[in-house]
Amino acid sequence: MNKKYLIVVEGKTDVDFLSKFITADFYSVNGSAVSEKDLDFIKEYKKKGGVIVLTDPDFPGTKIRNYLNGNISGLENAYVRKEFSIKKHKVGVAESTKDEVLRALKNKIKFSENKIEHSVTIQDLYSLGLIGKNNSSSLRKIVSENFHLGFNNAKSLLKKLNMLNIKKEEIETVLKNVK
Repeated sequence: MNKKYLIVVEGKTDVDFLSKFITADFYSVNGSAVSEKDLDFIKEYKKKGGVIVLTDPDFPGTKIRNYLNGNISGLENAYVRKEFSIKKHKVGVAESTKDEVLRALKNKIKFSENKIEHSVTIQDLYSLGLIGKNNSSSLRKIVSENFHLGFNNAKSLLKKLNMLNIKKEEIETVLKNVK
């Protein structure tokens, strides 16, 4: 990473793990209690460098990520995959591997800050089999992994696809190799 980056994580164990192999600034929000002070610091840092959100692939991590993205525009997001981030029945960034974290950072995404015309509709998700089929969850996982979107239910997948301005045709291409 040539640009100066702040990597926002959930806790101290994440910072300890990541600082072994990544040169960046780190900021821990200390679990799910993201404060106004946290938001102010991240906003101020963003004026000088990039900010990457790298939270755990679980419900609290998703909640923190959504809160940060909802309150600070232009954050970059890196997603570690849950199946590569489990140790001793714990799920998280610190339980991940160096290779998985580097893969996530290489494939980080930045959601559009501009209001765009929604290119994918809920009806498209139905017609593509991403909703309403026995295998919809596994198809959503394939699409999410292809576009590096982390875990998604149908509603969050639709939102992220539109925030990235991904077209229905692009999703069809991904799914064509699956069905």
